[in-house]
Amino acid sequence: MEFLRHLLLFLHFVGLASLLGGLLVQMKGPERRILPAVLHGALTQLVTGVLLVGVIQGGLGEHVNNPKIGVKLLVVLVITVLAWVNRRKPTIAAGLFFGLTALTLLNVAVAVFWR
Repeated sequence: MEFLRHLLLFLHFVGLASLLGGLLVQMKGPERRILPAVLHGALTQLVTGVLLVGVIQGGLGEHVNNPKIGVKLLVVLVITVLAWVNRRKPTIAAGLFFGLTALTLLNVAVAVFWR
């Protein structure tokens, strides 16, 4: 079970890299859009995060900080929905782009600083 936890955590980090990398690579560009990396990264984060909580609480019998997990789940759901709804648009507004970037960084900050 511990191996599964580490595998899911690894995939969770890969999802973060895809999501944040897909956004940061467009930071200087004149036009921004939802790259497949952004959508796939958000979906990967969502799925692996839920599975991680299940493995930690169910399989390993440990407890997680439920309010923290709730906030992280809400933020990644907002990111995923915004990415999904805007995935076919040729460009997105700067506010949406920077909002997605801020929400992604917020999720990382919650993970790191909320104890």
